[in-house]
Amino acid sequence: MGNFSQVSHFTLGAYFDTGPFKWLSFLIIMSVYILIVLSNLLLIVVICLNRTLHEPMYLFLCSLFVNELYGSTALFPFLLLQILKDFHTIPAPFCFLQIFSMFSYGHVEFHTLAVMSYDRYLAICFPLHYHSKMTHTKVFILIALTWLLLFIAIIILISLSAPLPLCGNIINKVYCDNYSVVKLACFDTTVNNIYGFIHLFLITLSPSSLILFTYFRIFKVCFRGSKQTRQKALSTCTPHLASLLNFSFGVGFESIQSRFNMSSVPNLVRIILSLYFLTVQPLFNPVMYGLKMSKIRSSCKKTLFCLSLAGESCFASTH
Repeated sequence: MGNFSQVSHFTLGAYFDTGPFKWLSFLIIMSVYILIVLSNLLLIVVICLNRTLHEPMYLFLCSLFVNELYGSTALFPFLLLQILKDFHTIPAPFCFLQIFSMFSYGHVEFHTLAVMSYDRYLAICFPLHYHSKMTHTKVFILIALTWLLLFIAIIILISLSAPLPLCGNIINKVYCDNYSVVKLACFDTTVNNIYGFIHLFLITLSPSSLILFTYFRIFKVCFRGSKQTRQKALSTCTPHLASLLNFSFGVGFESIQSRFNMSSVPNLVRIILSLYFLTVQPLFNPVMYGLKMSKIRSSCKKTLFCLSLAGESCFASTH
């Protein structure tokens, strides 16, 4: 275990010299980050200020947007700094902090989407009992559990990885990744592998099963119901399904890249796709939900109008 103290930093080997395009890359990524922050922050403010949006679906959305702000802020400032640096290293403590941030962002995102599928299931399959089944207390408990339990699970995962004696310090990515660190270990990683399997089962397969079950029941009701029922179900489920598929694609490629040899894929393509679930998802969700949900659209217009007037009485009218 003492060998670990010799690894004071990690080298991120996926970066390459962009030459004269360094500042262009910097400006593009900074623009993306600013857009992510503004769009997600706007929707968080809109949901918090408008009491008409204090319904379960919008509260879960608010948690989703907060998570996307958190995940983006854990990545983009670091990424911008690395673009400007000539040597792409990261101190070991910050590397594990980044692993914690990236893992927790991804897991909270997926579990929030799973909880949202359960919410849609109750709304469509049990419309008359929806408010009694999905109370505000239940919403806050589900949101709290989504964040707290996953944080605990990820802390355990990192506490098993951090003490491992390592035979190297080069991570072939643009950010730190737990699996990449474990692959550098000079020590038996059986315990890590067992916990990783348990972690995968509880953290990934359980919400996946919930999503499959809820959508099976939703589609069953849609096929048996009237045209109006199908249209209502589609209008509420389309943004969620699109978000779920978009996120699953990004995470799926990242998982494949971590575990298999992808040397045949150009380095730039690997970098872009490894960042997909961390960059496109936080941009995609505000646009998708903002465009598809008329209630959010109208509330955004009211809130922006109120902010331009800087009038508290205007906000009071939306309550």
